[in-house]
Amino acid sequence: MLLKRIYIFFLLFFGSASAQYISTDESRTPLQLIEDVLINSGCASVSNVSVSGGFFPTGEKSYGYFNANGSTFPFQEGVMLSTGKIVSGIGPNTSLSDDGSDPSWTGDNDLNQALNINNTYNATVLEFDFVPLGNQISFEYIFSSEQYLANPSANQCGYTDGFAFLLREASSSSYTNLAVIPNTNIPVKVNTVRGPGTICPPANPEYFDAFNSPQHPTNYNGQTKALTARSTVIPGTTYHIKLVIADQGNYRYDSAIFLKGGSFNLGVNLGDDRTIANQNPVCSNESLTLDATSVGAQTYQWKFNGNPIPSQTGSTLAFSPPYNASQNGNYSVVITFSPTCTLETDIDLDFSPVLQTNQTSFSFCDTDSNQDGISAVTLSNITPALFTNLPSNFQVNYYSSPTSTTALPNSFTLTTPYQQTIYAKILNNNCYPAFPVTINIQVFNDTILDQTVGICSNNQITLTANSGYPSYLWDTGQTTSSIQVTTPGTYSVTITNVQGCSKVKTFTVVGSEIATIDNITINDFNDNNSAEIIASGNGDYEYSIDGINYQTLPFFTNLNGLEYTAFVRDKNGCGIATKKFYLLLIPKFFTPNGDGYNETWYIKNLSKRGLNQATISIFDRYGKLLKQFSGSTIGWDGNYNGKLMLADDYWFTITNAGKELFRGHFALIR
Repeated sequence: MLLKRIYIFFLLFFGSASAQYISTDESRTPLQLIEDVLINSGCASVSNVSVSGGFFPTGEKSYGYFNANGSTFPFQEGVMLSTGKIVSGIGPNTSLSDDGSDPSWTGDNDLNQALNINNTYNATVLEFDFVPLGNQISFEYIFSSEQYLANPSANQCGYTDGFAFLLREASSSSYTNLAVIPNTNIPVKVNTVRGPGTICPPANPEYFDAFNSPQHPTNYNGQTKALTARSTVIPGTTYHIKLVIADQGNYRYDSAIFLKGGSFNLGVNLGDDRTIANQNPVCSNESLTLDATSVGAQTYQWKFNGNPIPSQTGSTLAFSPPYNASQNGNYSVVITFSPTCTLETDIDLDFSPVLQTNQTSFSFCDTDSNQDGISAVTLSNITPALFTNLPSNFQVNYYSSPTSTTALPNSFTLTTPYQQTIYAKILNNNCYPAFPVTINIQVFNDTILDQTVGICSNNQITLTANSGYPSYLWDTGQTTSSIQVTTPGTYSVTITNVQGCSKVKTFTVVGSEIATIDNITINDFNDNNSAEIIASGNGDYEYSIDGINYQTLPFFTNLNGLEYTAFVRDKNGCGIATKKFYLLLIPKFFTPNGDGYNETWYIKNLSKRGLNQATISIFDRYGKLLKQFSGSTIGWDGNYNGKLMLADDYWFTITNAGKELFRGHFALIR
């Protein structure tokens, strides 16, 4: 345990010692913060700079300069405005920053009006006038807050501080807030930009950066990604901008705005980025002109991906089709107004190619057992063959009609049999129409049944698939309609019809052989004589006692004859085994009257049954032994000691090797 504690301590100590945090500087004047840090350009025409915020008894301020100080903070340097001490915003993120308990540190009415709230406190304001040379201003910022709680309770989900970047013409009293979520009028706040992972609902999570670990460069629980505030302006007109942040509701849980140094751009507006990611690229049949015309400009130089474009030194840059992918990228223009004033502004452009369709009709086979022309189709398998030059970043969806906005599922089951037209649309590009795609469903209506066949030992058998089809493929690799096999097993053949649809026929080949008749169990000592044929062997057998009529069971009853032949036939044609068997005939009477018929009483077939050594004993009704003879003798003639016995019933027993087999009686008739 001691070693583990030392190791943990080493990690904690090393992590703390090696971590890098932002640094702050409160010594710069408001004018220095604007001219030298935020704008940092010879093009600036700035006046009426003022600042207000928290001035603490110990000398700290709620605004000033910050530097990344070698940390991972996204901005290298800039201006920081906070609802507490900016020095409290220095990482690590291990303490609660809420410095604004001074009741005289109030909120801001313009912020209240912009955000439609009325309960702000601890406002820090940086404002100034400026005259733009171009027709657009922009700057980058990050909003950080202690109110980004990684483990909030439900009632904390609505907590948020407020800030605004308020712009107006100097001659106007009406402000516009630039601190909004891109392409909306929604102000950026804790509850409008928040990521997933807590009980609080996410909001515009694509603009949220992270909930921070203890070793974050700042002492705030979370922050947005780097965002851009921008607005169109009138060149040469004086504007007033007010950058303000405040606590809402109470002074607890401070927040801060980080304004990126040098990002306050007074350039021209070349328009919104036209990219595939934004779903608004330049269309293949569209002409486009970028216009950077600025009053007072001396020179222009257009660039592509940071490199000057030869001969493009006018105020405009024109594009006309045809286009190709090599033109996609960043276009910028450097505008020189004087030796000390150069502005650069840029735009990202993607150019859509002319899409070439290759195959617009596709045939698929009905894959289910109900060959009705209704089948499921994997639509993503169509796309590679539909277009010959589809860029890899184009997303294709399919729809039931050109105007439908509900994409079909990738596994799409046709709603009309045999043929249906659907429509392909480029999801992330608004330049293209809906492309009609015809889906044909082919069927295989013929019935293909599996078969079970037998193969005799040391033999071969021919397996023949249904005939008349253009293609066969056996699992053995053979492509004929018939194959020969010599071993039992399962064999399958894929049969393909003229439409290209397939069915699989399976042959189960069962090994077989001629039977061996092991025994015939005979029951002939009663009125209903029967026999059971007992056979063995690797086969599927059927049984007969006349060689004509066969049955699956080896039992035969009501046997009246004395001699039979047992037939065991292999159903797979491997041969017939035979064996004779005999039934005993025990006469119920005899008539020893000298007419030459039925003169003696004996049991027929004893010798044929192997009972020629059996002993037959005859008794009168009183149990007196009258006669004994073996199975090989002719029997009893009705005499006892030379005297004729009276007509009567007599009894007998059959014993063999000391075991009684049967006893019964018969009649002597005179």
